[in-house]
Parts: sequence; structure tokens; C-alpha cells
Amino acid sequence: MRLMEGSHCITGEEHAVELALREALSNAVVHGNLLDAHKLVHVRCRCKVGKEISLIVSHQGQEFDAHNVPDSVAAENLEAEHGRGIRLMKSAMDEVCFQQRSTEIHMRRRLARNERAGVRD
Repeated sequence: MRLMEGSHCITGEEHAVELALREALSNAVVHGNLLDAHKLVHVRCRCKVGKEISLIVSHQGQEFDAHNVPDSVAAENLEAEHGRGIRLMKSAMDEVCFQQRSTEIHMRRRLARNERAGVRD
């Protein structure tokens, strides 16, 4: 987060990106790697200054079908302890998709057009 903030990649959007990144990291550690300390989580970041940030979070754990994740706002899931992370990531980022049999999550956040006007590359 310090690197992203220092690069002024998407000034003003850092909190949304941090929320999505924290959720992706949590999901990778808890649900992907099943808290196995021997398995790694990798984060790759690409910044287009004043335009967008792209993040890829990958884990070495089990695959899952992202299409079969229960709806976190369905009545039967409202009190569940898990299940809101993907919805939070999707609300915080402009694009969220799963790759590599869902062991990677790709996320992108663009700076709003009206905010880009005051930022130079």
C-alpha cells in the first residue's frame, strides 16, 4: 500500500484498493492455502500513473469454482461468518475475475475520468 500511495497511481482511490487487496489476501491464506504456513501467496501489481492499478493475488492452495460461491446477501447467508469477501472486492474494484482454476484473482481499479484531468503521467 505504501508503494501504491507513493507512486500516486490512483490518488484518492487507495482505500477501495486496500479493502479489495486485504480481502483477496485473506481469501488466499484462509480458503486457498488453508492456513498452511508452507504455502505462499504472491501479489503482483501494475500501476499506470493517474490512470489505473492492476493487482493479481495468487495462492498455492486448492482450487475452487468461483461461480458456486453462495450469495452473501441471500437471507440464508446473512449470518454466515464467511462469504462477503468476493462481493466486497467486486464493489471496491472496477474489474474482478478469477484465473488459473481460481487460484489467482485479477483486479483492476481505474481512476475516475474527472479525477484524471488533474493528474500528469
